[in-house]
Amino acid sequence: MPKQSTIPTIPTFADAFAYSIDAWQRAVLFLDVMRERGAQYEEHRASTAPNVLNFEAELVRDGRTLARPVNYALVRIVPPEGVAIDPSKRPFVVVDPRAGHGPGIGGFKADSEIGVAMKAGHPCYFIGFLPDPVPGQTIEDIAHAEALFLETVITRHPDADGKPCVIGNCQAGWAVMIVAALRPELFGPIIIAGAPLSYWAGVKGQNPMRYSGGLLGGSWLTALTGDLGAGVFDGAWLVQNFESQNPANTLWSKQYNLYSKIDTEAERYLGFERWWGGHVTLNAEEMQFIVDELFIGNKLAAGEIRTSDGTAVDLRNIHSPIVVFCSKGDNITPPQQALDWILDLYDSVEEIRAYGQTIVYTVHETIGHLGIFVSAGVARKEHDEFASNIDLIDVLPPGLYEAVLTPVDSVADGRDLVAGEWLMRCERRTLDDIRALGGNDIGDDRRFATAAKLSEINLALYRAYLQPAVKAAVTPPMALAMRNLHPLRVQYALFGPDNPFMAWTSALAEHVREHREPATPDNPFVAFQENLSRQVIDGLEAWRRTAECFSEQTFHAIYGAPALQAALGIDPNAGQQPRKAAKSLLHQELVEARITELRSRMAEGGTCEGLATALIFVGLARGGPDERGFEAVRRLRLAHPAAKQLNLAAFKAVMREQYFMLLIDENAALAALPKLLPEDIDERRAAFTALREVLEASGALTGLADERLQRVAVLFRLDSEPPFAINAGKAGRNRAAS
Repeated sequence: MPKQSTIPTIPTFADAFAYSIDAWQRAVLFLDVMRERGAQYEEHRASTAPNVLNFEAELVRDGRTLARPVNYALVRIVPPEGVAIDPSKRPFVVVDPRAGHGPGIGGFKADSEIGVAMKAGHPCYFIGFLPDPVPGQTIEDIAHAEALFLETVITRHPDADGKPCVIGNCQAGWAVMIVAALRPELFGPIIIAGAPLSYWAGVKGQNPMRYSGGLLGGSWLTALTGDLGAGVFDGAWLVQNFESQNPANTLWSKQYNLYSKIDTEAERYLGFERWWGGHVTLNAEEMQFIVDELFIGNKLAAGEIRTSDGTAVDLRNIHSPIVVFCSKGDNITPPQQALDWILDLYDSVEEIRAYGQTIVYTVHETIGHLGIFVSAGVARKEHDEFASNIDLIDVLPPGLYEAVLTPVDSVADGRDLVAGEWLMRCERRTLDDIRALGGNDIGDDRRFATAAKLSEINLALYRAYLQPAVKAAVTPPMALAMRNLHPLRVQYALFGPDNPFMAWTSALAEHVREHREPATPDNPFVAFQENLSRQVIDGLEAWRRTAECFSEQTFHAIYGAPALQAALGIDPNAGQQPRKAAKSLLHQELVEARITELRSRMAEGGTCEGLATALIFVGLARGGPDERGFEAVRRLRLAHPAAKQLNLAAFKAVMREQYFMLLIDENAALAALPKLLPEDIDERRAAFTALREVLEASGALTGLADERLQRVAVLFRLDSEPPFAINAGKAGRNRAAS
C-alpha cells in the first residue's frame, strides 16, 4: 500500500474567500451571543430571587422570618411530569455553595444532583439564598437556619424511612459539616462534593491556590475589601480568584470554544454564564470568618472553631455516614483538601470505628471542580449511584470505605439486583490509602501555621491603624459604585443592552443565520486557526506553571525560614503537626462503658440479630459490600411481613450492634449465635437459606468467605434440634419481633 502523502494543502484564493466569509459571520454571531449574555446578566441581576434551577420550586420556609434572620430559604422541588416520588423514601436536601455565584448549580440540569435523586424516587428540597445578605447575619446564624430547615423537612416526612440525605457542594460542604457536628440528630447520610475541609493540604508542585493567603500577608486584605464595600464583601472577587487559577480557559479557551462552534455552542454557553455571572455578596464578617477560621486558619478539622456560646465544632460528633466526592482533576479542591481532615481527626481506622463513624469516599480521575456539580456524565454515574444506594451507605458498619463503580455489563452474577448502569461496591480502606494520594509533611504544616500566625498579626495591625480611616472614608454609594466597576461586571455591561453600539448586532446576526456559509473542515485556514489557538493555550499554560512554581517557592522560602517561625512561636524542630484534633479521655471512658454493655448483651435478641451476626462475620471476609447484597436484603424484607416491621433505622441499629460485638470478641459473639436462632428446625433452615441468598447475591463464596459460611452452618445446627430452650432467649426473640 503506497504511503499517504503528508504534504500540506496549499491554500487557494477560494479557500481564503470561504474562510473570510465564515470568520466574519462567526464574529457577528459571537458578538450577538455576547449581547444576549449581557442582557441575560441584567435580567438575572434585576430578579428578586435569581437562580439557575431547572426545576419548578415552591417556597417552604423563608430565612428572613426567623428569630435570627438570614438571606437563605428552603424550597421544595416540584417533581416533573412522569417522575414518581415514593413517600416512604428519605428526602434529599441539596445545599448550594455561596462562593460568589448565585444558587441553583445542584439543579442546573435534568441530569443533576436533584434530578437523579428524584429519579430514584426521593422527595427533594433545595436550600438557596438571595443575592444580598441580611445586615448583621453571621455564619453561625446560617448554620442555625439550616438546622431549622432540616427540622422542617423531617416534620413534613414523618413516614420516611430515614433522616434526610444532605448534599453540600463546594463551600456548602464545610457549612453542612458544621451543622451536622452541632445537630447530628437531624442528618441521614451526608454527601460533600468538592468541599475544602482541610485547606492547607495538597501536593508540592500542584494546588497553588492554598498559598494565596500567605503570599498576600494573610486576611488583612479580606478585611480591607470588606471595608471598601462598606461592610459588604463582593462575591465577584471570589469568582475572579477561581478564574485566575486557569488563565488559559479564562482568557482564551472559553471564548474561543464559543467562536469556533458558534452554530451549536451558544445555548450551553449562555446557560453556564447565567450562573457564572450571577455574582452575590456576603457580609464582611461572614467572609472574615471563612478566611480566618477555615482557609488560612484551617481550624475546622482540628476542632478549634467555637460557636458564640463556646461550643466546640467537633466533626467526630457526626453520627451519619459521610460520603466524600472529589477529583484529581479539581484544581480548586484537590483530593487532599477534601480528604485529609480524616487524617487530622483520626490516628487509625479503629479510632473511626470507636466514634461509630462511616466514611465513604470516591476519587474521580479527571473531572474538574465545576464538573463535580454540573457534569451530566458525573450526575448519571457517581451521583446516580449514591442516590440509588444511599440506604446501603446508611447501614454500612463503621469504618473507612472507597466507593468503586463497575460497569454493569461486566457483572456476571446478580445483574437483576443492580438498579443502574453501574455497580457500586464499598471496599474497605485504611488511612494509608488516604496518605498514598499525597499530602503535606510536618514541615509543610509548620509553614502554613507560620502563615496563619502572621495573618493574625497583620490583621490586628490593620484593625488598629488603618481600618478606622478606611471605614470613615467609604460611604455606601461609593461602595456600590466600586462594585459596579468590578472588571467581571464591566465585561457584561460592555456588551449589554445599555451599550448603544450593540443595538445593530441582533438584526445583523439574524441576517447571518439566514445566509450562513461555514467553511469546510478541510479548509487550510481552519487548520491554521486551530493551530494558533493551541499555541495561545500552550503559552498561557506555560505562564500559569511558571507563576505557580514561583508562588510555591516564595511561600516555602518565606514561611519556611526558621527565624520567622521561631519569632511567631512555631517551633521549627517540633515533631508533631501544629494543628491536630484533641483527644478526649471522656470519649474513651464512654467507649469502654459501651464495650462492657455490648459484652453483657451478646446473647440477647432473636433471629434478626443472629442473621446480622452471621452476615457480617461472613461478609468481612470479602473485599466489601455492594448494592446486590443490600438489594437482596431489601427484597427479603418486602417478601416477609414480619421483617417489614423492622424499619431502616432499626435495621441499621441491629447491624451496627452486631458488628461491634464481633469486633469486641468474635469468638463470644459466634458462641452466642445459636441462642439467637429459632428452636424450630424448619425456621432455622429458612433463615440459613435467606442468609446464603444474600451472601451469594454478589457471586459464589470462595476462600475464607466460604470457610466462614461453613462454620456458620455448623452453628445453625441444621441437622438436629438445638440442645437449648431458654426462656430468656424466647423473650429476647419476642422483643426483636416486636
